[in-house]
Amino acid sequence: MELGLKDRVYVITGASRGLGRASAEALVADGAKVVVSGRDEQRVAKAAAAMGPDAYGVAGDNADPELAGHLIATARREFGGFDGILISVGGPPPGSPTGNTDEQWRDSFESVFLGAVRLAREAAAELGDGGVIGFVLSASVHETIPGLTISNGLRPGLAGFAKSLAYELGPRGIRVLGLLPYRIDTDRVRELDALSGDEEGARAAASARIPMRRYGRAEEFGKTAAFLLSPAASYLTGIMLPVDGGARHGF
Repeated sequence: MELGLKDRVYVITGASRGLGRASAEALVADGAKVVVSGRDEQRVAKAAAAMGPDAYGVAGDNADPELAGHLIATARREFGGFDGILISVGGPPPGSPTGNTDEQWRDSFESVFLGAVRLAREAAAELGDGGVIGFVLSASVHETIPGLTISNGLRPGLAGFAKSLAYELGPRGIRVLGLLPYRIDTDRVRELDALSGDEEGARAAASARIPMRRYGRAEEFGKTAAFLLSPAASYLTGIMLPVDGGARHGF
């Protein structure tokens, strides 16, 4: 199937590693051009170089109010356009409902929630008919994940914002959607498994709860993201798509 990604231009945040990087790589592999961002300048530069001439790296923090405008301007300058954004944010610190501090909540709200909202608003102002705004969220939108209280609190709110934005932007031909990963084999998930003190045991227990009996691969997530961002998915908006091997219990 032809996705229609040839020469389309996307901004991908949190793209120096993990799910953001896998999504950027999938887009480039299908002919798109991408501006990739992340907080670590060296890591971003390395990721962009590995993707080749159709990728351009920009270091920046999603909490920076100036980042959105800078990324979109870079997309237009380097590749001559701007067709969509995938907002992938780093995972907030783990912790219990009584264990996370006010400072952790404030910092996470700025980067995970408000930073994502700013990026989406700026993109909405710049996109035209056929544009798309995607959010990499979490399975915690539907089911809380033990030990990830801040994520459990913030991700559902972002899903609500995305759904509201989809209603507002639909008449302009702009789509808004979310992807909800569960256990995808990334550095972040391995770090979370290691917190249990038995990384292999935690992985085995989580895999047993997934109908496909394994963690997802980053490239599997990336290909799903590339499809949803592509013109091939032109009638999909306002959805929150689980990418979880069937782990979600509800419909």
